[in-house]
Formats: sequence, structure tokens, C-alpha cells
Amino acid sequence: MDIYDIFFFASTMWIGPFWIAMLVYPHHKLTERIMNLNWSFMGPIIIWLMIVISDPSGMIDAGNKMLEGGFKIENVMNSLVELLGTRAGASAAWAHMVAGDIFITRWMWRRCLEFESDDWIRWVSVFFGVMLMPIGVILHMLLTRSKNS
Repeated sequence: MDIYDIFFFASTMWIGPFWIAMLVYPHHKLTERIMNLNWSFMGPIIIWLMIVISDPSGMIDAGNKMLEGGFKIENVMNSLVELLGTRAGASAAWAHMVAGDIFITRWMWRRCLEFESDDWIRWVSVFFGVMLMPIGVILHMLLTRSKNS
């Protein structure tokens, strides 16, 4: 196990308590209090920053390769493939995705509470918000309606 395994595991485990709180205890005062703070997504962002600091040459090399011979889309794609093929790149990408997932899931959870959505709609939104965020957003937008609409 190396530092990137630890970063990967930490970013995954960081969002777990927030996700479970929204999923299982959506109306609890403690859930509301912790979800009003930004720590749910700040943890993975801080982990992402630690990864970038631990291997800045990977990001610098990727940036340089993107700009080789002018800005060409194939250079961008190739440098991303190369960067994500490293332990640091994959760990950073994972922390980035996890931060986005929990950020959007928090928004969907709040929206479900605001709209007084049925429990099953909130559950589907929150569950898929972290597990498969694009599908979670689509389902949330299709299922969630204001009680006044």
C-alpha cells in the first residue's frame, strides 16, 4: 500500500458518513447541521490538493504535453490518458469525482427536503447521487417536483 492507495481510500471514506446521514437520517438536526458546513466536499478537495502537491511534476508534464505543437484536442486527450494512467493521476481524478458527487448529492438532498419530496424520491436521488451521479441527477430532475407545482 502506498500513499496513493491511502489518498484513494481516504477520499472514498470521507464522504461515507455524509452520504449515510442524508440517506438514512435526512430530517435529523445533526444531519442538517453537518450538511450546512462545506466539509462534505472539502475533504476530497483537500485530498486532491495533497495529491497534486505530492506529485506536481505529473500535472506540469501533462500541461506541457497538452500545449505541445499548439493547442490540439488530441494532445489534450493523450496527456489526460497518460496522466490518469498514473497512481497519482487516478487518485486525484477519484478525489475530484468524489467531491463533485457529494456536492451535487447535497444539493439534491436539500432540494428534496425543500420540495417535501416523497421519501423514495429522496432516497433514489441521494443513493444514485453518490453511486452514479449523472444517473442520480437525471432521476432527481425527472422525479422531484415542488408540491406547489
